[in-house]
Amino acid sequence: MTQQLSSRNREFFTLVSRAGFINPFSDERTELELQISGLPQSASRKRRTEGFIAAVSTRIAELEAADQTNITVYTGDDRKIMEKVFLIELFYQFKEKFDELIQNQITGGNVPAKVPFYNEAQVAMNHRGFEEEAFRRYFALAFQVRRAFYFIDRSLVGNSPCMRQLRWNLWNNVFTHNIDLYDRYLRNRMEDFSTLLIGETGTGKGTAAQAIGRSGFIPLDRRRKIFVESFFQSFISLNLSQFPETLIESALFGHRKGAFTGAVEDYQGVFDRCSPYGAILLDEIGEVSYPIQIKLLQVLQERVFSPVGSQKQSRFQGRVIAATNRSQDEIRGKNVFRSDFYYRLCSDILVVPPLRQRIQENPAELNLLLSTTIERLIGKASPELVDMVRQVIDSQLKPEYPWPGNVRELEQCARRVLLKGMYTGETDFKKIELDRELVNGIEKGSLDAASLVSGYCYLLYQRHQTFEEVARRTGLDRRTVKKYIQEWAPEQNGTTGDE
Repeated sequence: MTQQLSSRNREFFTLVSRAGFINPFSDERTELELQISGLPQSASRKRRTEGFIAAVSTRIAELEAADQTNITVYTGDDRKIMEKVFLIELFYQFKEKFDELIQNQITGGNVPAKVPFYNEAQVAMNHRGFEEEAFRRYFALAFQVRRAFYFIDRSLVGNSPCMRQLRWNLWNNVFTHNIDLYDRYLRNRMEDFSTLLIGETGTGKGTAAQAIGRSGFIPLDRRRKIFVESFFQSFISLNLSQFPETLIESALFGHRKGAFTGAVEDYQGVFDRCSPYGAILLDEIGEVSYPIQIKLLQVLQERVFSPVGSQKQSRFQGRVIAATNRSQDEIRGKNVFRSDFYYRLCSDILVVPPLRQRIQENPAELNLLLSTTIERLIGKASPELVDMVRQVIDSQLKPEYPWPGNVRELEQCARRVLLKGMYTGETDFKKIELDRELVNGIEKGSLDAASLVSGYCYLLYQRHQTFEEVARRTGLDRRTVKKYIQEWAPEQNGTTGDE
């Protein structure tokens, strides 16, 4: 017998269906969860999610009492709404088991992990009216959604606005801006959407790429009741700067035995090894020559390539993610890429923010990153060690220290403090980044007059290499200039070419 939703339930479940199918890192998702759960703005994400689930479960229980919890009793828009609602219900019902499956797959590596709750999930979805084919499709989509959230949320920590924006962008990169349209049209077509990651060295471009690469759609194997492939196998990274120009082509496309001196056997390149459900990260893409760009362009456009020394064409079905530490202005202004290669590569451009921007936007981000780093180093949380590292940073580095090595430098800073109890920053980077440090301090209004003058003195010293010339240009006496310069570079002991 056909049923219709009451106006009250239709309004409520329409909100639920919207909330469950939009970007979980969006402000809209937060507002909808608060509206549905009835919680205040101050509610934590965990409490907000729990309240959302409880409110949905309560309303579904009302439908259960009226025997209205099977999609076959609905038609038209009501059926579309309730299909989404029941999928959201089932997703949260098995959320913890999906997380266990992710952990088991990480442990298992390239061998697809068993799905011990496969039958349980199938029975639950059948009870809601979903047939076998729909179950396999939506179960695979649910696992993809959970994987994407897992890797984006846990791997890219930080509450600064720029990091929230990055997580939002990464989610859209995997599912597009509309997951419903993605499910109906693009699940098996994402190889056409290449991505360019831009960010300074050490910001976490590889981590962002990995989150994309391990979040692709992987179908279910009906007979074996497992996913056809491990997501652990679906991501391959290749740093192009590691190879001389003569070997890059082989690293990318492979070669046949005898193709060149030293080719003593056949070799599979990265494009050959990539899964149809996976992605390749081509790191340091800004360093490759135009001839290599032309060959890569052919792969992106035609999806085919040939190993070195072979005329046989192979098909590439995965996704390409490229990364560079060059800025967007540099890429466009210095002809780093051929224009045709650039426009074929940049279906999406994601900027991974530098650490100094993250800290400037949210000073608490430094402690959050230190907590994550320490926990990864010792295997458990330790507020004591976090406080120890933070005290060294505060006492030995200036507030405007620009962290030129970004998150990677922060990790090494934590290791060095644990080993030696000290960290004075990267001297070589100071020479390069001082102007940026001064600008950051001026923008924040955190530099006093002495720091500003001493920084300017050191910049002049870098250029002219004598205390006398700096003193002449600033109108300061030589002793004051020397003192100021040594504040930025203690290693300058006064032995210069003019003494």
